[in-house]
Amino acid sequence: MPGGRLSQQERQQIALGLADSLPYAEIARRLDRPTSTVTREVMRNGGPTGYRADLAHHATERRAHRRKPVPSRGAEAARRSDGRDDQAVADYEEAFTAVLMASGLNRMGARVLTRLFLTDSGSLTASELAQRLQVSPASISKAITFLESQSLVRRERDERRRDRYVVDDELFYQATIASARANDHLVVIARQGVALLGAHTPAAARLENIARFLDFISESITRAADQARELLRSRPSTAISDVPPGSDQAAIRS
Repeated sequence: MPGGRLSQQERQQIALGLADSLPYAEIARRLDRPTSTVTREVMRNGGPTGYRADLAHHATERRAHRRKPVPSRGAEAARRSDGRDDQAVADYEEAFTAVLMASGLNRMGARVLTRLFLTDSGSLTASELAQRLQVSPASISKAITFLESQSLVRRERDERRRDRYVVDDELFYQATIASARANDHLVVIARQGVALLGAHTPAAARLENIARFLDFISESITRAADQARELLRSRPSTAISDVPPGSDQAAIRS
């Protein structure tokens, strides 16, 4: 499998694949590249509807010329004391962000959520997020407001009375339940339409089928979430010391 930066020809092939409505996995297979590489490339350069090969190539060249200067040897040693490969972690963070964007998050929300996921503590303050992502506090505030509205982060106060933004296993459960509850609202409104339009009309039959489908999905999601929550609570998390050095889990923690 080839590595390194995408060529201009590969970017043109990506553009052609998007024009043909091919999934990212199929485009990646044709290029002999990881799917995450194609996903990241597209989401960083206009998304599936705005991607342009030439513009993407020039943007990548500009980013390459804006790389930060190499830090001092002391700072480099401090960063690498945990045994992680800084570049591998940075690449993984970018790929994770691209996948979250493909699922519907905007770029800043995806960057904030990724940074929280990949932080050992699972929590950061707004100022820490702004510093690590090198963006303005206003950008962080806007992203956090959206993530909180979707139950994707939780706010806590630390001992210094600062707001910290948290991701953990319980948050996944709450976000999943919130998604199921959103389906419940659709079920209610669909059945209101059934009563309004008349139970024996084609439109009412369609709405009833929608309600039955979403009702089943919502119950299944809630049941599965409850089961998964109990499973996580009954099995202690793997300690960091128990993860073999060089394993996938050790490589992605930051």
